[in-house]
Amino acid sequence: DQKIFPRGKAADAVCLFYHLLKMNRLFGRGKPKEPAPNLTDCISGIDSRGESIDKKIARLDAELGKYREQMKKMREGPSKNMVKQKAMRVLKQKRMYENQRGQLDQQSFNLEQQNFAIQTCKDTKTTVDAMKVGVKDFKKAYKHIDIDQIENMQDDMEDLMEQANDVQEVMGRSYGMPEIDDDELEAEFDALGDDIGLGEDTGYLDDAIGGPSIPTAEPGADSTRGDVPVDEFGLPQIPQTAK
Repeated sequence: DQKIFPRGKAADAVCLFYHLLKMNRLFGRGKPKEPAPNLTDCISGIDSRGESIDKKIARLDAELGKYREQMKKMREGPSKNMVKQKAMRVLKQKRMYENQRGQLDQQSFNLEQQNFAIQTCKDTKTTVDAMKVGVKDFKKAYKHIDIDQIENMQDDMEDLMEQANDVQEVMGRSYGMPEIDDDELEAEFDALGDDIGLGEDTGYLDDAIGGPSIPTAEPGADSTRGDVPVDEFGLPQIPQTAK
């Protein structure tokens, strides 16, 4: 190699590249690492296979229906037996595909159960981690709270409210008001009732209350109040002889 390539930095780099090419030819390159399989991909693959089998079963059902219709129109004989044998072969294939479909359904169910359990564990871990962070933050925030200081503040607030009530009572006192006996006030109140005429006769209101009622009959209709005939306005009718 030294005879082919001259010495120097560039030459050393070319020699290194040449040796790497020779090693790749001898041993080959390593294959890239494939990602580890996961349950979701496996479930998707199984479901796609199941859908393919469903299509095959549907095709065989259509073929069986065609053979049944064909046999209904045929007489007993070798031709009908031949069609029957074809239908039996199709039915056998259908049963085989149905068994495979059932196995795939069971595999998919098992993988989904495992995936659900794994996801539940992950969710539980996430919840526990969140709770740990919450407890840590709660402790950090609670360090700045002094229960004794809060109780003292509440006591001070209660004292201030009492003082405010005392101030309001003082400010609401009456000055220069003469002392008056309750009996004198009651006698004066009774006298006020006499002055405003609370005892006057109100019998005149009885006549207004006992006046004619609102007419209920249609205009022009004859009606009576007791034994006295009245008109549509509820007034006594004038006798015909008086007109």
